[in-house]
Amino acid sequence: MSNLVIDIGNTRTKVAVFEKNRMLKSSLTDTLTNENIEQILEEFSDIENAIISSVRNNTNEIQQIVSQHIPYCIVLDHNTPIPIENHYQTPQTLGKDRLAAAVGANYVYPNTNLLIIDAGTAITYDFVNNSNQYKGGFITPGINMRFKALHHFTQKLPLLQAIAPQHIEGINTELSIIGGIQYGIEGEAKQIIEHFKLGTNKLMIILTGGDTKYFEKLLKNYKFVALEIILLGLNIILEFNKIHNYKK
Repeated sequence: MSNLVIDIGNTRTKVAVFEKNRMLKSSLTDTLTNENIEQILEEFSDIENAIISSVRNNTNEIQQIVSQHIPYCIVLDHNTPIPIENHYQTPQTLGKDRLAAAVGANYVYPNTNLLIIDAGTAITYDFVNNSNQYKGGFITPGINMRFKALHHFTQKLPLLQAIAPQHIEGINTELSIIGGIQYGIEGEAKQIIEHFKLGTNKLMIILTGGDTKYFEKLLKNYKFVALEIILLGLNIILEFNKIHNYKK
């Protein structure tokens, strides 16, 4: 019996199939359709459970499509039971991807102080302590968002793209923009890491998200693990609800 996991992000949708906590397949799509679901079900005929997570507002259409085919389907929200304590003061405003990443990281490294850096459209920094409690974190603009903001809110600055982190001298406008963003992100990340290190015995850093490789080069002096943690976290939440017979 397999699980279908759907993670609807700001730009693309990730779909994965799990057997218990082992990922069998994952894929990316711009728009999830009924045909996509039917293709997955043809390949994995034993799917009986599903979870949908979305950082966008409306999931009704996707939920209707999935529910037509799969008996047990839950949509992650702030009322969904999870296997860690959530100490966020406004759980209804907490991004589903942030919560799922915290659950997934805690599953892999239980009873450990964790800082999960999700480098996507936005960069999020989320902390789970060694008592398995989610304690919140920080949100900053993602790499591409910073380039677009400089271009959009000025009249003359060009729209550029990130390059692999390297030593940069700001000897022209393009290098000034690239260097400013690169060193700004590097300084931000290091400062936030040091912030969460205060008062902890050890801190495990976990990288995830589309710009993980960029951060790997920025944080080469820190010990970290790069994992695809959000899909795993969503599956853990689904398994937790299924095992405890929580209503969908």
